[in-house]
Amino acid sequence: MAIPSFVDRVTLTVAAGKGGHGCASVYREKFKPLGGPDGGNGGDGGSVVFRVDGGLTTLVDYHRQSTRRAQNGQPGKGDNQNGARGKDVTLVVPDGTVVSDARTGDVLADLTGDGAEVVIARGGKGGLGNAALASSARKAPGFALLGEEGEERQIVLELKVVADVGLVGYPSAGKSSLVAAISRARPEVADYPFTTLVPHLGVVVAGDTTFTVADVPGLIEGASEGRGLGHDFLRHVERCAALVHVVDCATFEPNRDPVSDLGVIEAELAAHGGLEDRPRLIALNKVDVPDGAGLADLAAEELSAGGIPVFRISTKTGEGLQALTFAMAELVRRRRAEAPAPEPTRIVIRPPAVDNGAEFTIKRIGDGAGGHVWRVRGDKPDRWVRQTDFGNAEAVGYLADRFARLGVETSLAKLGAEEGDAVAIGPDPEPVVFDFKPQLEVGAEILSRRGEDHRFDELRPAAQRRRERNAAREAAEADEVDGDGTGYDGDGEFGGDWEDEQDDD
Repeated sequence: MAIPSFVDRVTLTVAAGKGGHGCASVYREKFKPLGGPDGGNGGDGGSVVFRVDGGLTTLVDYHRQSTRRAQNGQPGKGDNQNGARGKDVTLVVPDGTVVSDARTGDVLADLTGDGAEVVIARGGKGGLGNAALASSARKAPGFALLGEEGEERQIVLELKVVADVGLVGYPSAGKSSLVAAISRARPEVADYPFTTLVPHLGVVVAGDTTFTVADVPGLIEGASEGRGLGHDFLRHVERCAALVHVVDCATFEPNRDPVSDLGVIEAELAAHGGLEDRPRLIALNKVDVPDGAGLADLAAEELSAGGIPVFRISTKTGEGLQALTFAMAELVRRRRAEAPAPEPTRIVIRPPAVDNGAEFTIKRIGDGAGGHVWRVRGDKPDRWVRQTDFGNAEAVGYLADRFARLGVETSLAKLGAEEGDAVAIGPDPEPVVFDFKPQLEVGAEILSRRGEDHRFDELRPAAQRRRERNAAREAAEADEVDGDGTGYDGDGEFGGDWEDEQDDD
């Protein structure tokens, strides 16, 4: 199947990079078997960014490849080496691209202006290494936090051509020919009935005003309801400051005339909606044809009664084009003058609002023979569960301590939870289920409190043996002297044992 050269709507899957895992490492050196934690943090995952490139006019690149992924963050290493951050993926799009969520339809960004950009999918945060988790109460964490998943979403990119004036009308009315006649654009035209398949942009200079003109292809009766190709291109007139009706005065099709053609196109624009405030001009085209000139004279009188300026033009001979272009320039100039002045770009730092609401919610789910589960929900608990390595008992203890500090245990007890009840915490669809046991000691073989390691508080076996030998020697020496510890017998002479030891020396 041939891939079109112009694509103005695509569905794209974007996935940010995962955060790298933190490292659990202990510094090792000769005579220092436990030199302290030195595990580095994992790197953040890369993000997916959209940026406007004024040189692009189509979304065809995303039609060919509909999935884009950013780079994952690297895991941390020992010796306090943090993992590298994943590289962002910057996707360039044409000016006027609207980004929306494919699932909900919500508009995420409306990208206009060269260089405008937005982060659509943020990379996951890297996990902390055990060096960052160390504290005065937990001197040697034997675990690290896992990196978080990056955002992944399906989006829709929709291009809306950014032009000052939009040309609308029936197929073969001469819209593309008009663009070619008043600008340097060279769209394909022919002397037989056919419709343009892509919008064309042209830059027009009239006096000291420069503006852009775009033709909107294929509008016919019922286009707003899906007939023909016009419904695919009606979006391209939404950004236009003014509309020009190009009316064919030399059509060979029966039951058509300039007045009825104008009524049909206006009805389709009204059905599309949002264009009622756009100023309009009427261009009666093909007056170089004898029958067309006569029909244009008759239609001009009737159409002028509606208050819309009417121009008799010929894209072939150039008749009336100068007056039409200056009239378009006047509409554009007036529209620009009415538009509010753009505010200067300023860097504003706004601290995030402090949320004093509940950081988690607890709900009892289930009853009857199946029992019940206490379901805990919240951004913090869900995030902490994702960061935890459940294959490490100490890491699980650290998670339990975090829940206790957050107040989860206290809240469960107030709601009536009893020891042994099932508690589900974590993101759907597969939360982690715990048995409710307040102040449970996890990893008691090395921990006095959950998540606390006292291995560094204990003496090494060699040091312990050395202290025992020193204590035994001191005790033996004390037995060899008098009770006062001086070796003096009270009659003016030192004890014989002490003198014998001195002689031996």
